[in-house]
Amino acid sequence: MQNIKILTAGDSSLLVEFGSEISPQINQKIAATVKLMHEQNIEGVVDVIPAFCSLLINYDPRVIRYEQMKKRIEGILKVDVRAGAQTKKIFEIPVLYGGEYGPDLPYIAEHAGLSQEEVVKIHSSSDYLIYMLGFLPGFCYLGGLDERIHTPRLANPRLRIPAGSVGIGGSQTGIYPLDSPGGWQLMGMTPVKTYDPARETPILVQAGEYIRFVPIDEAEYKRIAELVDRGEYECPIRREEA
Repeated sequence: MQNIKILTAGDSSLLVEFGSEISPQINQKIAATVKLMHEQNIEGVVDVIPAFCSLLINYDPRVIRYEQMKKRIEGILKVDVRAGAQTKKIFEIPVLYGGEYGPDLPYIAEHAGLSQEEVVKIHSSSDYLIYMLGFLPGFCYLGGLDERIHTPRLANPRLRIPAGSVGIGGSQTGIYPLDSPGGWQLMGMTPVKTYDPARETPILVQAGEYIRFVPIDEAEYKRIAELVDRGEYECPIRREEA
């Protein structure tokens, strides 16, 4: 458990700090720890919330005491959870880039000194690790954006960004799951709902999984959107050895 700290976070939570570096290796350790906790089904655990470098564990002190909870966590952390034993789960998210769907794509390309086609190719050529969820339900903090297309946020944020918008904010890229204000540069839109409260599993993806953006044309966008509205669309998923 070198460099891992277990701290109190109020009277019903523990915070496990895995370090201070944002890295795929630490994220994979966190994801593996979450998996072990779910498998052990510890009585009294209310929620397990992963972040970039830490894991918040909420528990019911009427069911399990702090000392017991800490001891259980220490035991889990001793288990070998090396990343090599995992399989990458990659969600293929279709995206219609540019035009009215991605009004800031010309600026992103100009800022990078590239053509719009080159920006799209770069953006859709990586598997993005989901470090954590936050800000909005289903909003993914993704890692792995190519430095060539890092783009500063808008000087004046928009009051409303449509759900499904795909954008870049500095060194990160992501999908807006709901209509909301925001300052990211919009490069495209997906018909897939990463958050749908009517769905059996409202949030499509989880921390530790991956997203790959797949370029589509407008006809394919509308076809998928109709399937999504009818509840008949299933997002393609690939699995690869990590």
